[in-house]
Amino acid sequence: MRSNNLTTLRRRHALASLGALGLTPAFVRAQADGGPRATPAQSLGPFYPRSASERPAQTGNDLLRVDGDRVLTKGTALYLTGRIVTARATAIADARVEIWQCDANAVYHHPAGGAEAERDPNFQGYGETHTDAAGVFHFRTIRPVPYPGRTAHIHVRVEPPGSTPFATQLYLANEAGNARDFLYRQLSEVERAAITPSWRPTEAMHPLARGTRLTAVVDLVLA
Repeated sequence: MRSNNLTTLRRRHALASLGALGLTPAFVRAQADGGPRATPAQSLGPFYPRSASERPAQTGNDLLRVDGDRVLTKGTALYLTGRIVTARATAIADARVEIWQCDANAVYHHPAGGAEAERDPNFQGYGETHTDAAGVFHFRTIRPVPYPGRTAHIHVRVEPPGSTPFATQLYLANEAGNARDFLYRQLSEVERAAITPSWRPTEAMHPLARGTRLTAVVDLVLA
């Protein structure tokens, strides 16, 4: 049996999402100014590794374990890339970008993230990197899968230099669980589009694209 309590999970997400709503006026202002729409904020969720003890031993931007071109991690290998920009479309360089998600067995790499015996030992579960001068970030991870009580998603946290951290979640278009997801349902169609990456077969030459079958691209606009 999983150690997670679904009721507690829902309550934590709901409470955290109330704080995210404080960024809605900035989202509206960005639209009114004619600039890029601010990306909607969402909660960190209960499985964000807030301390080093909750993180995996390796925390780089390659979350997969591979043997040459053979991916050992379960799930569909994914190359995730995009940009971090301001509402004026200015690139944010050297921003710290974190992602975390459950593995293909629906277990998070977190003390409360599910049965540890079921955890995929070849999936890191959490990773971090910094944007380059153009505001671009790169990760190698897996296509997200549903977790009990949640639709498929990838958590993202961005910490721009000298500014307030921002968190959101990335979704799959037309995922069956979206319509039932209590956080996804709070979003407008415009907001959903902002945090639904474009998906395509991998063709990129970036080193982290190696061995992946899918590429997801998203721009995150910070108000």
